Amino acid sequence: MDQKAVMIQEISSFFKVLGDKTRLSLLFLLEEESRNVSELAQALGMEQSAVSHQLKVLKDAKIVKSNRQGKSNYYSLDDGHIFTLLKQVRDHIQEDA
Repeated sequence: MDQKAVMIQEISSFFKVLGDKTRLSLLFLLEEESRNVSELAQALGMEQSAVSHQLKVLKDAKIVKSNRQGKSNYYSLDDGHIFTLLKQVRDHIQEDA
């Protein structure tokens, strides 16, 4: 695969991660403050196992990171640039609205 094809694949994979409503909801919650799985699950009205799965996807994509505090892992954004990107997407959507 040439460099351009690799870049296209990586960008496609990144947007696939962001293309999930639950994962986007998690990002907006984590923009406010670090939270553990229990807090995130309660905020979204979801099972902890489902939230943990989505956090793993975000962590594998280097969008969130975790920090152990006592018996819990607290999740936070790994890259603040994500909200610059999301703001640009929102601006694009609202452009002709």
